[in-house]
Amino acid sequence: MTWDPEEIRRRARLLDDDPGDEEEEPEEESTSEEEERLQEKVLKTRTVFVSEPISDELARKVYQQLIVLEDESREKPITVIINSPGGEADSGFGLYDMIRFVEPPVRTLVAGLCASAAVVIFLAGEKGSRLSLPNSRFMMHQPSSATFGQASDLKIASDEIVKLRERYNQLVAEATGKDPIAVGNDVDRDFWLGAEEARAYGLVDRIVVNRREIDAS
Repeated sequence: MTWDPEEIRRRARLLDDDPGDEEEEPEEESTSEEEERLQEKVLKTRTVFVSEPISDELARKVYQQLIVLEDESREKPITVIINSPGGEADSGFGLYDMIRFVEPPVRTLVAGLCASAAVVIFLAGEKGSRLSLPNSRFMMHQPSSATFGQASDLKIASDEIVKLRERYNQLVAEATGKDPIAVGNDVDRDFWLGAEEARAYGLVDRIVVNRREIDAS
């Protein structure tokens, strides 16, 4: 079951640079090594990025980073920075569970877009530590899936989607203090919120503008 990240990016009108007709040159080995070194330096700051469509591969990478950081310290906080259009629902819920599974306190920070399955990951942050930068945007909607097959298979898939929607609504309701039915009504269609609107809705605990405000939390 998947939220389509490409469709969300289109709806958000995020524009990519035109690649033109030129073919991309193969990435040089030195560039790859430099990127790995940079990732290692970032990890030493106890920072994890969810900055791409959510997938099994992304989940595996974040799982590994969380376990490594937990092994280094079970007391120092971990910051998960999110800028994602969403993606695979199961991977999103898996990341939610894993963030809550590790012992260090985890704070989540949206820097850009936090849509559909990415909202689940954002809500994994500890209460009081779900943060947003001022110009971030949030989008919640019901998960869906294109399913084909026999009628019995369609019924099974439909029941699973209903369960997934109920779980999604329940997580949002628990975080915001709203009734799950009210949340379901809100997110029945694409439900966009700016950072301040997300704070008023109860999704975001605080809007921050610099690192000092995060470190003081």
